[in-house]
Amino acid sequence: MWVMALSPVTYFYHFVGQEDYNRLRPLSYRGADVFVLAFSLVSRASYENVLKKWIPELQHHAPGIPLVLVGTKMDLRDDKHYMADHPGLVPVTTAQGEEMRKQIGAMYYIECSSKTQQNVKAVFDAAIRVVIKPPQKQKERKKKKPHRGWFEHLLR
Repeated sequence: MWVMALSPVTYFYHFVGQEDYNRLRPLSYRGADVFVLAFSLVSRASYENVLKKWIPELQHHAPGIPLVLVGTKMDLRDDKHYMADHPGLVPVTTAQGEEMRKQIGAMYYIECSSKTQQNVKAVFDAAIRVVIKPPQKQKERKKKKPHRGWFEHLLR
């Protein structure tokens, strides 16, 4: 599946290390259909910023927009040389990423590596799936239940 086939214009924003734009960044959220929140599997600070920084910001400026959570640098987490060069580093596990997904209500959790290209396509596919078939809102779910009026309840 190709992203550009979905709409004439698709925008991707990368906000890492742009703290100078904290006040301007939310202006780009308008009209978003999905947010892909990425953190490094070899950086606890990056992982913790999902809850400390990004979720509060998105809840405030773009409530209700579906999320895809992505753990990046999967290749480094499994690289014995990298881990040996960074003593004391405790990488984020798949279980911790999945727990974070549940905690923030993300539709998907995917781990990937841009270096090896492992699961990179899966990240985009997940975002596309969310846009094509967005999660039902609570009110829509309730509407699908058959409504029984007060008179029907008396007859039961």
